[in-house]
Amino acid sequence: MLWFCGDLMAASITGAIFALTAGIVVLFSAKISDKIKRADLIVILGYLLIGLGFLLFIFANSLLFLFLIQIVIGLGEAIYAPAFDKLYSSHLTPAKTGREWGAWEATHYFAIAVGAVLGGIIVTNFGFNVLFMIMALLCFFSAFYIYKLPKHIL
Repeated sequence: MLWFCGDLMAASITGAIFALTAGIVVLFSAKISDKIKRADLIVILGYLLIGLGFLLFIFANSLLFLFLIQIVIGLGEAIYAPAFDKLYSSHLTPAKTGREWGAWEATHYFAIAVGAVLGGIIVTNFGFNVLFMIMALLCFFSAFYIYKLPKHIL
């Protein structure tokens, strides 16, 4: 059971746990997002769970706890994604859906690129705990921001 010691196999299993959790839960979350009137509240719940997961990284002291964190983040991601997509889609121009989804996807990838570089700078200078706190704060801020947005905008 060498994989339980934190080697490459453990990292692979951790990633698989996140993906399996998100993949299973998103099927149910998608059905719920079609039925719910306030998709913004579902997005908020997802951001809060993801933020909680990032905070939990600070306290991770075992591989089993890391697996649990990945489940929490996977749940948050699976809850958030269909509701977000529903909200975003409701604002698309019918003749430009491809272009407008493309703009969102490009923004998403650009944010990942900037986040990767900034994350590396933060970890190098301040350590992982500071990065995890910033990531959690960004999630909590996003949840709060969406909550405060006028409902007619959503």
